[in-house]
Formats: sequence, structure tokens, C-alpha cells
Amino acid sequence: MNTRFLETFVILAQLRSFRATAQALHATPAAISLRIKTLEDELETELIDRTAKDFRLTAHAEFLLSHAKAVVDATRRLQSAARRDNAVRGRLRLGVIESVVHSWLAQYIRELNADYPELEIDLAVDMSNVLERRLRARELDLVVQVEGVDSSDIVSEALAMYPLHWIARQGLLDTRKEGLNQRLLQRPILTFGRGTAPHRMLEEIVSKMANLATVPLESTRITCSPSVAAIVQLVRDGYGVAAIPSLFVASYLESGEFIEVPVQPEPPPIIVSMCFHANAEMMVHAAATAARVACAGYCAGHEERYIRALC
Repeated sequence: MNTRFLETFVILAQLRSFRATAQALHATPAAISLRIKTLEDELETELIDRTAKDFRLTAHAEFLLSHAKAVVDATRRLQSAARRDNAVRGRLRLGVIESVVHSWLAQYIRELNADYPELEIDLAVDMSNVLERRLRARELDLVVQVEGVDSSDIVSEALAMYPLHWIARQGLLDTRKEGLNQRLLQRPILTFGRGTAPHRMLEEIVSKMANLATVPLESTRITCSPSVAAIVQLVRDGYGVAAIPSLFVASYLESGEFIEVPVQPEPPPIIVSMCFHANAEMMVHAAATAARVACAGYCAGHEERYIRALC
């Protein structure tokens, strides 16, 4: 439908004259009449009561007028937004979990600086529940966290999957299959911050493993840390076994200092999602597009066993 014809209908309803409407729109009365007739054909209803001696809208036209005004107003807002300065500038309040810091954050920041030199970035690194709370409070513009946000006002998009594995220092465990689960449960199990999605899932797995291995659940120990660096150092020190992405310890695995312990079941992968308000400013949408590109580019340079792009 031609929105110019809707605009003509709105102005005609206000001026109540074909001649006055033609003057207002710099057209001829015949052209205005043709626009209205075309609109009537598209809407399959009469808008002008042509049986009346004076100008009069039909009852149906009066009913449709508010809808027409809404479309015309929305069109004008769209045109106004399109004419604005398209330069991406301002202060982007970005929040990420530490898993992103240890993977594709540096590449993302480099691309943002290169593509949008007038964009200032304030970076916050925290756990997902904190980032989500700050996003809902509009203290952050864009967050990358574990899982999405359940809200109709917030856009959530899965970016990457980080497979988790049981990681231990070489020689810490006897890796023979018989009794391996029991031997693993005798060691402290390292994972991410308490209350996070990986921690909750790990608690369920440890409970099931303990039940199958006839190990008292109260004798198992789960050690939580929001710091990937701390978890890796504790593994190096032989403190325990970690349930973390192999991506974070790839160099240690390649050197043979760490091993992937063949314990089943393995923890489910971490799904990292990008979240921002649906009515966010243009700079946020630009930063979101850059995040998709940076994450996909990083994943393409690594084996799928380490990280897989979902965007």
C-alpha cells in the first residue's frame, strides 16, 4: 500500500476539501480524487460518501482514520530515523563473562576500535546473573553471558558453544576405566562460580555419579571459582579435577601437562549468548553485529572440539 495515499486520506479528512488538500500537497484535485479511489479499491471499502451534498466521510472511513494516522506517523518516524547521522559513536557499556575474556574478547575489541573509532567502550567482567541484573536495570547496554534472558523486551541470541571436559594434571589420576569415576570423586572438582548454570549442572552430574559409584555424596567436594585463571592454576598444582572448556587449557593439553580424563558423563557444553534491549540505540545494534563477526571468526580458527559458533 502506498503510504502517500494514506497521508492524502488523513489530510483530506482534516481539511474536508479536495481542493484544499490538493493545494496542501501541491497536486490537482483530480490527482487527489484518484489517490482516494485507488485507496478505496485497495481497502475494498468506500471512504467518501458521494451521495452527500457536502463533503462527508463514510462511517467506515471514520473508523479507519485512526489506523491511517498511526501508519502515517510511523512512516514519518522511520524516515526521520533514516535521515539521522549514521555514525556509530557514544559510550558502549559492555558486560562479558570471563569465558569470553579468555577466548574472543580481544579480537572483538580490536574490530570495534577499527570499525567504530568514535565508540568509547566501558568493559565489565562478571558472572552471568550479575550481568543480567545490570542489563535489566539498564546499567549495561550489551552483555555476553551464559544462556539468554527470558524477557520480551530483551533480544537474546546464542553465539557460541564451549564443550566442557574433565581436565586434570598428568599423573594425578589412574585413568584405567575400572573405578575411574570413584577415583575422580575422591578429588575436589573445580568449576565456575557458585550458582552459575555450569555449577548447577555439575552438581546434578556429581550426584548421579556418586550414586552409581556408591560414593557418599557428602564426601564429594565441588570447589567454585569465578576466575578461569584460578581454576587453571589449581589444576596445575594438582589440587583437583576441573570441569571446564578444553579451549582454556589447549596449550597445556598439547604439551602433555594436562589430560582430558575419559569420565562419563561429560558436563554439558556452555552456551554463550548475547543480550541487549530491543529498543537499544544504533551503536548497540552495530556492536552486536560486530560481536557475531568476531565470535564466528574466532571459532573458525579453532577446532570444533574447543569452540563452535552458533551465530
